[in-house]
Amino acid sequence: MEESYSAKDIQVLKDLTAVRKRPAMYIGDTGTRGLHHLVNEVIDNSVDEALIGFCTSIEVIIHPDNSVTVTDNGRGIPVDVHSEYNLSALEVVMTKLHAGGKFDNKVYKVAGGLHGVGISVVNALSEWQEVEVQRDGRRYFQRYEQGKPVCEVKELSYTDENNGECGTRVRFKPDSNIFGAYEFDANILATRLRELAFLNRGLSLSLKDERSGEERAFRYEGGITSFLEYINRHKKVLHRPITFEGEKDDVKVAIGLQYNDSYAENIFSFVNNVK
Repeated sequence: MEESYSAKDIQVLKDLTAVRKRPAMYIGDTGTRGLHHLVNEVIDNSVDEALIGFCTSIEVIIHPDNSVTVTDNGRGIPVDVHSEYNLSALEVVMTKLHAGGKFDNKVYKVAGGLHGVGISVVNALSEWQEVEVQRDGRRYFQRYEQGKPVCEVKELSYTDENNGECGTRVRFKPDSNIFGAYEFDANILATRLRELAFLNRGLSLSLKDERSGEERAFRYEGGITSFLEYINRHKKVLHRPITFEGEKDDVKVAIGLQYNDSYAENIFSFVNNVK
């Protein structure tokens, strides 16, 4: 170690280099928790579309090569050219930290992701990532490797412009140089998807594990009432679920409780689906 310390020793990590250099700062760790956090970041973007009424279905697939695909029928990430960077908005969102549409109340009234780092961090920590967007009757695609685009955003094909279909599909493979041999656990992802289904009444979420062939689907019209019933499904309850819902100053609140005959107390709190 050199004793001298001067301006030449100061480094500035550009773009997503900082994420790959210190991944735990962004996802907590590089073990199984951090690995699954990557999927949650992508799912959360889709759920944010559901929160404002533009998404009704989210599909998650675990592939045999330890890659994961998340597909939603939201509005689709914008692909038009961003005026400041002269790049497609899709590429900006995927490759620039703190890039997104959630910093004001114009596009997203409510959202779980507010700092604009989620999907770009997933991209940075992936061996490769592919994104397909469908909107305005067209389909667009871009591929990245270790966070860097290997092609420009390209239009794949025309679709029936009147069918109203739109959405985003993200497939990524975590970089084994960062996460080692850790593999995705379907049960961990299923637990999160189930929570989101309870918290977003009527939202359909599905999980397919191509390694085992197992498929699971989650959709609950009862909201937090269904959540309480699930939590207490193996316990003797003392009464029916009690729920309260209200809205003031554009803030919606839902509260539910149900006593059972056990001694342990469980309190779960979520804000915009974030636990």
